[in-house]
Amino acid sequence: MVPQSLVYQGGLHCVATHGPSGVSLTTDAPTDNLGRGEFFSPSDLLVTALASCKLTTMAIFADRHNVKLDGCKIYAEKHMSVSGPRRIERIVMKIEFCAGIAADMRDKLENVAKACPVAKSLSESVVQEVAFHYPD
Repeated sequence: MVPQSLVYQGGLHCVATHGPSGVSLTTDAPTDNLGRGEFFSPSDLLVTALASCKLTTMAIFADRHNVKLDGCKIYAEKHMSVSGPRRIERIVMKIEFCAGIAADMRDKLENVAKACPVAKSLSESVVQEVAFHYPD
């Protein structure tokens, strides 16, 4: 269990505090839903959590196999529904690996990314499109 607390600040802003570290972040409603887009929206944070989970789980696997992932990047896009209830409909990610990832490790890293806990926690109705790119 990781305790967190949130306080509504007004103006569609919330401040969330991570219990163990005391680190805080502010959220705002997105501009297409009455917000000013000054901070990550709650749905942005879900996409950020997914991307971070993929990188983190791949890094854990890579460390165990002496593979360096320093400098790897994920570019992510959130696509909201245009009809029906407002929800994240699709998440598109492009994972750019750093140079030097051995061919025999690539499928393994991709499988780890696809099976990260956040990915497995999302409804199957949220389409997750993930592309993997290697520089060599």
